[in-house]
Amino acid sequence: MTAEPEVPGAPAHAAAPEPDGVTDGLMDKVVNLCKRRGFIFQSAEIYGGFRSTYDYGPLGVNMLRNVKNAWWRSMVQLRDDVVGIDAAILSPSSVWEASGHLRNFTDPLVECRQCHSRWRADKLTGPCPNCGSTDFTEARPFNLMFKTHAGPIEDEGAIAYLRPETAQGMFVNFANVLQTTRKRPPFGIAQIGKSFRNEITPQNFVFRTREFEQMEMEYFVPPDEGQKWHEYWINERYRWYLELGMPPDKMRLRPHGADELSHYSSATSDLEYLFPWGWDELEGIANRTDYDLRRHAEASGAHLDYFDPTTGERYYPHVIEPAGGVTRTMMAFLLAAYDEDEVGGEARTVLHLHHRLAPYQVAVLPLSKKEQLETMAREVLHQLQPHFMCDYDVTQSIGRRYRRHDEIGTPWCVTVDFDSLDDRAVTIRERDTTAQVRVPVDVLVAELRSRAGED
Repeated sequence: MTAEPEVPGAPAHAAAPEPDGVTDGLMDKVVNLCKRRGFIFQSAEIYGGFRSTYDYGPLGVNMLRNVKNAWWRSMVQLRDDVVGIDAAILSPSSVWEASGHLRNFTDPLVECRQCHSRWRADKLTGPCPNCGSTDFTEARPFNLMFKTHAGPIEDEGAIAYLRPETAQGMFVNFANVLQTTRKRPPFGIAQIGKSFRNEITPQNFVFRTREFEQMEMEYFVPPDEGQKWHEYWINERYRWYLELGMPPDKMRLRPHGADELSHYSSATSDLEYLFPWGWDELEGIANRTDYDLRRHAEASGAHLDYFDPTTGERYYPHVIEPAGGVTRTMMAFLLAAYDEDEVGGEARTVLHLHHRLAPYQVAVLPLSKKEQLETMAREVLHQLQPHFMCDYDVTQSIGRRYRRHDEIGTPWCVTVDFDSLDDRAVTIRERDTTAQVRVPVDVLVAELRSRAGED
């Protein structure tokens, strides 16, 4: 059923410590691990790379998908008041004229008069990061949208834009969704997809890039319920990060000041994470009021208001928007999960990832390459694959394989040894505690599903 708003809880508004005591070199260690283990590669690396673009390797693509699946599960699958959509990336200029992005979607750009490098003025701390000069030009607005042309002729009539956010596709489809789903406010439309912003200064690995993926939901509510649903979604989104293992002391809520609100927002609060460079945004939860629906109705002539048959009232719904980035969320989970400890006197690197986020949930490890063991190990693998994302690893010693899977965050390793041929049992080894337990093959799936909380 449709969830009712909660009284705002203390956790969403709890203060968090200022950035001190951050692990030395954490960012470099995680970036190195991402390249070495196949999470993230520099795009077009063999041609010298292309700034601010990244490719996601075998582990990275799994983890990205897991982040998106966890979001979709929470926001759509486990609710009956939110539905999904997948809108086009290319859209005509009329959409962005109506939304205000052509006028207002800008960042302040300054140029260093000494080295002529260009920077985002509101992110500068004083001197030019390139040469140290403090002599800059006056700030001027720089529109972040990527412009292109649709069709064979490059004229004004063919101008199109790569979307800078997924939100507008949900607003322009509001009437379609309303009609086809028979939903009534409060209800939401969710979308995960690529967005593009011509950032002045992309930075901090995959945190701020020109091509990225968003997880956004537009929640349509009666006008007088905007504030309470804004508080509700702040708490819901805060809880989601904690449930997936984000440390509470690395999270905080920061309401926007009046001078930094977007042109469409009456109130916005950011859920911030304590990154190695300090507090920065993970997700914004905005009260967009009825700005977008009204603007698109005026510009298109379409009816984007809602008639409530119960009260006889006609109104433009107000909209609460939780909007997060897939890649920066993945990055924050990697940073939070990274750890170095000792096992049996030997140093190890481990990612304490929640099992829903880990690139592989289970690794199947035959003790040797003997044909009999590999045959049984593959039988076990095929038994597990319908339920878990699995890796099959037969190279190097069993200790090295354990360490390798600790480092990429695999929660459980299943070892098939020579005794398995006789007793039809395998050993489950747990990543965080390194504890091992012998389990019959016949109950292996049930045992692992129980450990994952899915029995």
